[in-house]
Formats: sequence, C-alpha cells, structure tokens
Amino acid sequence: MVKKLLRLFVLPFFIARLSQSYPAVLQEGASLPNIVFIYADDLGYGDLGCYGARGIPTPNVDRLAQEGILFRDAHSPAATCTPSRYALLTGEYAFRKKGTGVLPGDAGLIIGTEQYTLPAMLKKAGYTTGVVGKWHLGLGNPKPDWNGEIQPGPLEIGFDYAFIIPATGDRVPCVYVENHRVVNLDPNDPIQVSYEEKIGDEPTGRDHPELLKYPPSHGHDQTIINGISRIGYMAGGKAARWVDEDIADVITEKAVKFIEAHRDGPFFLYFATHDIHVPRMPHPRFVGKSERGLRGDAIVEFDWSVGQIMETLDRLDLRKDTLLIVTSDNGPVVDDGYRDGAVEHLGDHRPTGPLRGGKYSRFEGGTRVPMLVHWPGVVPKDYVSDALLSHVDMTASLARLVGQSLLENAAPDSFDVLDALLGRSAGGREYLVEQAGGLALRWGKWKFLPPVEGPKISSNTRIELGNDPSPQLYDLERDLGEQVNLASQHPELVRQMEEKWETLRRSPPTRR
Repeated sequence: MVKKLLRLFVLPFFIARLSQSYPAVLQEGASLPNIVFIYADDLGYGDLGCYGARGIPTPNVDRLAQEGILFRDAHSPAATCTPSRYALLTGEYAFRKKGTGVLPGDAGLIIGTEQYTLPAMLKKAGYTTGVVGKWHLGLGNPKPDWNGEIQPGPLEIGFDYAFIIPATGDRVPCVYVENHRVVNLDPNDPIQVSYEEKIGDEPTGRDHPELLKYPPSHGHDQTIINGISRIGYMAGGKAARWVDEDIADVITEKAVKFIEAHRDGPFFLYFATHDIHVPRMPHPRFVGKSERGLRGDAIVEFDWSVGQIMETLDRLDLRKDTLLIVTSDNGPVVDDGYRDGAVEHLGDHRPTGPLRGGKYSRFEGGTRVPMLVHWPGVVPKDYVSDALLSHVDMTASLARLVGQSLLENAAPDSFDVLDALLGRSAGGREYLVEQAGGLALRWGKWKFLPPVEGPKISSNTRIELGNDPSPQLYDLERDLGEQVNLASQHPELVRQMEEKWETLRRSPPTRR
C-alpha cells in the first residue's frame, strides 16, 4: 500500500517506459473488440481506493487498476456534466457551440442529427451501439413530447438502443425513457413539465418540508417526488416515476441485458451511472457500507455496478474481447443542493485527492478525473500512466482502433491518443482546454488560467472556482495543488500560453 501511495503522490510524473514486446492491437483478420465505456457522475480524483481513498471500499474498480492501466492526468472535457458528455460523443469542445451548458430537464437535443458522433462512427464500423443511464443532452425538437414519440434523441445520433434518465435525478421529469417512449406511462395520466411556473397541485419542498427525506440546501425545492424535492415542476405520470433507491439496480440490469443480447458482438455500451450525483439515495443494502455517509455509500453502489459489468463479461467469456474504460464526467462536489449529511460525514476524506477545486472549477479538481483502462492481453497490468488525455479524444482514438477514417471537419478537437490509452506510449496530448465558468489551458506541466471576473468561491457549493482578475500560472510538476501562482515570475511564458489559449479558443487545432 505504501508503494501504491508513493506512485500516486510522491512521484506524480514519473513514467516507466514500456517494453516493445506487446502484441499489435488488432492482428490482421482479428475480430473487433467490444467497447464498454462507464461514465460515473461527479466521481472525484480522490474517491477510489486505487487513487488513495480510505473508508470507501471500491474492490471492483481497484481490481481494474491492478489488472489494467490507472491514469493520473486524464481529464473530462469540462467541469460539469452536459458539456463533458457533448464533447465525449462529438469530439468537439462544448464551448464552441451555444446552448451546451447544464441543461434543464425539458431541453431539446443539443447534438445535431447531422453531426459526426462516436456511436455513429462505431456503428459504421459494424458495432451494435447502446446507451444506458444518464443522458442530459436534451431530447426532442424543440422540446420532448413526454406523452408521445420522443425524438430526436440517442437513436438519431448513432445509438441502436437507449434506456435513459433524460437529464439528472434532481430534475423533472423523474421517468425513464426507452428508445422513443417513457417507460410505464399511463395514457390516462399524461406528464406535464414546467421549469417556469408551478403546474398541478402536487406539494413542493418549499411549501412542505415535512414531507422530505432530507431538505434542500440551495434550490431543489420544487415538486416533491419520492420524498425528494426537485428542480422544476411536474404533474402526472405517476406510474412511470422512478424510485431513486432503485435507479442503480434498474440501469445496471439494462446494461447487463444489452451485453447478453449482443454477446456475439462487436458492441459498444455507453453506461452512464448516476449514483454520486444528487440526490444521493443508494439502495438500502448499500447504506452504511462506507465511513462517509450517503455520498460514500453511493460510491460503493457505483463500484457494485462496475462489478456487475465485470461479472457479466466473465460469465460470457468476453473479458479478453472487451476494452473496458471507467472514468467520470467531472470532478466532485459534496454539497450540491441537498443537506444529505455528505458534509458532516466527510471527515478527512478529500474527494479531489491532492487537487484544488472540484466540480464547476477551473482548477485541476474540476476536470482531472479517475480513469482506468482494462483489456486483458492488450494493455499492461498494474500500470500507472501520466499521459495527458481528454475524453474528447475518444472519437479519434477509437476510430483508429476500429479502422475508421474521420470525415473532414469531424470531431475537430479529438486527438488520436490510442497508443497512450492502451499503455503503449508515455506521451498523450501536448495540450488541452479545461472548461468551467471560464476556460483554462494545460500545456505540458504548465497550467494557465486567463483572467476571469467573478466570485472566487461558490456561495452554494463552497468550491474554489479558479476566478481571478489576474492571470494564473502553475507548475503542476512541482505544485500539483496549484498553490503558488508563478505568472509574475514568467511573463514571457504567460504571453505564450495566452496566445496558445486564444488560438485554441477561436478555432480547433489543425492537427490531430
């Protein structure tokens, strides 16, 4: 264990060179691998045992680290969920397109049906593609018809199958959508949704706090569903409403069934879990399984879901034929709108590990996330990589893996980092953009935050946002926690970083 901690924190940028004896990724005539991409929600860099966490047992994820690659400098494209998911599926940073911020639950689809997407690329390569879990990229045009055919949606941008939570657990409507329809909807009890004014006569958290399982801390005080007040107002659809404590069970079962149905492959499963995002309501069998309250218990539940996927691949003899990636859509947040005891039970646990900031932040804790890659016989075992990667790179990297050429102007911000992703190269990206309320630039070991006006600390979440009217420059090799601003000592470097940032902000890079 001491050795593991030394690898993680004392020598954060050391990489042992791999031997050249690893076999080719795909031998001539070999079958395409199955691809399972598990996207956790609000899972922090320091939340897993393999990243140094204590008091939160995560044996399944830790096993993946032992049997595969643990990345220490992998990044979600943004510090919030919608823009990260947009960039993951399109290969384009979300800041390049208006309307890609955190969406309300009744937003229209923000990925154009004409856009080049990761699932569409894999489908062209012969994959059966499925998405299960959190969506939060909008549905319908201009808004979803909850009582009819809900399209366009996942099926119109490259997925063959979809079983989704439309937005987030704290936003109405609290229903599942399978392909184009709300699951279990009674036509005699139509769904109504509003984010502008109260509809129906159902109680709200603001007016009836006595009905709540736990109260909101900020916002989240509108329609009460399953004892939890939400963002937005909902009426009707009572038979279709989910039970929060059962969400992990329901979506994990759907993910398992998708794998079983397509065991002859190749298949691509995008499994987007919800557990750690508020409202945190793990199933009763997970309550008390951590030392960190409901948030810790939700991480244990997430680890269980990962374990179910691993067991399914083992049972179907698919582990050696499957590239499995586990990561998170952004950094962590403790209080994100509910007084659920997460703050009180945090103890000495640091969800960001050695990093500063968290969800919503331009500091490293906003986008540097845990990431594990597992593919027996192809990727090295128990290997720690410091390659700089972003989830926006998945389209270009997986395109090379499956023998697809990207169309001109497709996935404009996506780099081919397949060699780093599979542990065959110590190098990854040269630079990347981090998106929060503003933008930041990573360039090698250097981190540059352009001046941004605004509060330095969120009044709601108490997270440092990285805002400052002066430029910030950090040497992450010596100062991973971004404590010493070196901007005044390196004015020429600041100028170069600012020029690079402006160039990338205005247009995508010219090379992959």
